[in-house]
Amino acid sequence: MSTNPSVNKPRCVTVLGARPQFIKAAPLSDALRQSGWEEILVHTGQHYDSAMSDIFFAEMDIPEPKYHLGVGSGLHGAQTGKMLEEIEKVLLEEKPDWVVIYGDTNSTLAAALAASKLHIPLAHVEAGLRSFNRNMPEEINRLVADQLSAIRFTPTQEATNHLIQEGFDKESIHQVGDVMYDAVLHFGGGEPKDSILDQIGIDGPFVLATIHRAENTDCDSRLRAIIMGLQEVHQGIPVVWPIHPRTRKALSEMNLDHQIHISNPVGYLEMLYLERRASLIVTDSGGVQKEAYFNKTPCVTARTETEWVELVKQGWNQLADPTDPGSIPKCVRGALNKDLPDYNTNLYGDGQSAKHMVDILINH
Repeated sequence: MSTNPSVNKPRCVTVLGARPQFIKAAPLSDALRQSGWEEILVHTGQHYDSAMSDIFFAEMDIPEPKYHLGVGSGLHGAQTGKMLEEIEKVLLEEKPDWVVIYGDTNSTLAAALAASKLHIPLAHVEAGLRSFNRNMPEEINRLVADQLSAIRFTPTQEATNHLIQEGFDKESIHQVGDVMYDAVLHFGGGEPKDSILDQIGIDGPFVLATIHRAENTDCDSRLRAIIMGLQEVHQGIPVVWPIHPRTRKALSEMNLDHQIHISNPVGYLEMLYLERRASLIVTDSGGVQKEAYFNKTPCVTARTETEWVELVKQGWNQLADPTDPGSIPKCVRGALNKDLPDYNTNLYGDGQSAKHMVDILINH
């Protein structure tokens, strides 16, 4: 008789690689452990900067990954190919019952391909999102991930509708709510001892900015228009920008003149604090759009489309054209000069999506 306590435990390999995935993984990883699962964490290294990775594991009590693939940045094909090769080795070694993936990154795509080729069931957290813009690499990743998954965990009715319209088996679709809402409810409410607001000297209203998507940072004209727009906003209300390494590199090469308050990336707990304190958030991040809503802060998204269309419909989010320097200031002024919309507490579920997902995995 085996003495290995993990022999009879259900086992899953969870593949992570980027900041939003660390946040989403924290509640589900905890729920899996509480339910007796053995979870093997794989960190692809897609976000390899300590400020974009290590701090999230420490703050959110996510177990140390068993595997660090160290892939780093690179062109999409090369990066995804390296991940695919290494994840396949892990799956052959671990032989899990399930592979769990999150969202729409290259790490998501590589894990989905590796699991499907080895005939290991795949569970996709945050399935069904659609921007309907196939120029975005994230759109391609989420389309492929949904196609290859056995279980599709959707965060909203809108996402569920997309999958039904695309002809997916209804029994494979489970609307569990948004796991990022779980995370905000659990980790929100604190105040850092020494925030970047203290360092800058801001104790009044401010606008929080986050810009990192490749279509904005890798295009000089777009990034220039966004900076010009944020600088115009800054003339009326301070703009605070914890900057992504990708954006910092692009910005330094452009040598643009601005007075925006730029800082290094911040951890998850401080980001929640900044989102809660801000008068408004300007972002191109899908996750930050939702975190803004969870913190009841209006948002302007520097994109011409969003996966989170319900936030636009509810009036909490406005889309600004990132190619037009006047679009962001116009949207910011409009949002700051009107009353906040009604807050729908059930828009993203009941804050127990991690528990719902574990229950479904157990009974599948």
